Amino acid sequence: MKRYDYLIVGAGLYGAVMAHELTGKGKSCLVIDRRAHIAGNIYCEEVEGIQVHKYGAHIFHTSNKKIWDYVNQFAEFNHYINSPVAVYKDELYNLPFNMNTFSRMWNIRTPQEAKEMIAKQVKESGITEPKNLEEQALSLGGRDVYEKLIKGYTEKQWGRDCKELPAFIIKRLPFRFTYDNNYFNDRYQGIPIGGYTAIVGKLLEGSDVRTGTDYFEFRRENPEIAEKIIFTGMIDEYFEYKLGALEYRSVRFETEVLDTDNYQGNAVVNYTERDVPYTRIIEHKHFEFGTQPKTVISREYSSEWSVGMEPYYPVNDEKNNALFARYRELAAKEENVIFGGRLGNYKYYDMDKVIEAALEAAGEL
Repeated sequence: MKRYDYLIVGAGLYGAVMAHELTGKGKSCLVIDRRAHIAGNIYCEEVEGIQVHKYGAHIFHTSNKKIWDYVNQFAEFNHYINSPVAVYKDELYNLPFNMNTFSRMWNIRTPQEAKEMIAKQVKESGITEPKNLEEQALSLGGRDVYEKLIKGYTEKQWGRDCKELPAFIIKRLPFRFTYDNNYFNDRYQGIPIGGYTAIVGKLLEGSDVRTGTDYFEFRRENPEIAEKIIFTGMIDEYFEYKLGALEYRSVRFETEVLDTDNYQGNAVVNYTERDVPYTRIIEHKHFEFGTQPKTVISREYSSEWSVGMEPYYPVNDEKNNALFARYRELAAKEENVIFGGRLGNYKYYDMDKVIEAALEAAGEL
């Protein structure tokens, strides 16, 4: 097998941007991925003419014009605006928390009425020094918002009671006192027409790509394959968990095709009751304003993670951050290995921040 300048481990967004930038500078890159496809967690597959976000909803949003212009080289984006709704029992609420939410919850109309109601409930909580997530939420938003829109959803996400979760998980609650359902404040937002997989495919043009390839086996068989390695997998796995495993939350998806043209009328619907086992339902066609005769939905179930499962959300509490810092010390001693991406940096990234980090790292190389 030929020798490369770079072996890039992971064909997700970070690895693909690195490959694109490095090949553009004349470097040779081999990109490998354990999965049978490229694009990592932003992989989309076409079902019934619908681009299905196989690993959960991904809405591109950024306020960085440089990043927006960069990604628009590889796809045309539509004008999708993320406006999720939340279901609590037989009640329907707009997200993020805004005047539509408060009007529905308390039968009020003005921002002043909403502020007074929140202040009243916060005062009634009597909490001045929150000791857990429940107390933090009550001290920020009062009982109604907490009970209907935060408690059950959060407990499903984390797999434990809000009284057992640390207060710092909710540093603030994003209350908006306008009738605006746009979830993000970013100037640029949309979904790539035709899905994300095509973007990654274009980024990887000029590189050799091998999917269904485990890095650790491949490296043992090809120890001299590349001058340098860019590793976007789990940093603790790279070091064989010698200091212990970092913790994640995982997600399980149940996806089905339905013989109807419109199941829920919105791309994202959250279910905030603890008794409903899934956290949300995604109806994929609405990301691209689809008019197909059938629809595809995915129910999302948050789950505990263990080694061997798919890692989604780093548990960035004090204990895990301290463990990651020790792994970073080991990583700094690895000659010719660059760690990057969500798993390599043990940090949740929005897509624009992934691209920004990859461009910065490629520029340094």
